[in-house]
Amino acid sequence: MSATADHAEERTNLAARLGFEPGQVVQEIGYDDDVEQELRESIEALIGQDLVDEDYDDVADAVLLWFRDEDGDLTDALVDAIGLIEDGGAVWLMTPKTGRDGYVEPSDINEAGQTAGLSQTRSVSAGKDWTGSRLVTPKAAKSKR
Repeated sequence: MSATADHAEERTNLAARLGFEPGQVVQEIGYDDDVEQELRESIEALIGQDLVDEDYDDVADAVLLWFRDEDGDLTDALVDAIGLIEDGGAVWLMTPKTGRDGYVEPSDINEAGQTAGLSQTRSVSAGKDWTGSRLVTPKAAKSKR
């Protein structure tokens, strides 16, 4: 297997590990030049279509929310994201890793999630500069057990 094929498989596996599935509609919020392009590409490859942007006017299966400390109020961003997904859908909150510009404290993520009515089910490394936190409604969290 070539190095390119190994790398492509690794990216696809990350999207699958995050729970994305073929055919899903994934809405992306907070896109900027600093996002993890390889993660975006792996999600698009797995779901078989482009991510939809903030102007998408239908419900999505999941939301990919890129958030930096200077982006405003995290609770508000999460509440807005919840309104965009199907019941049982997940919000993947992507925040810069420790020491990076825009880093968000884990306690702030937990507090904002709880205030928005979400439960954090897990966190993953989502690339060189980003950490992903999976947030779901409590009903969705229980059904995954």
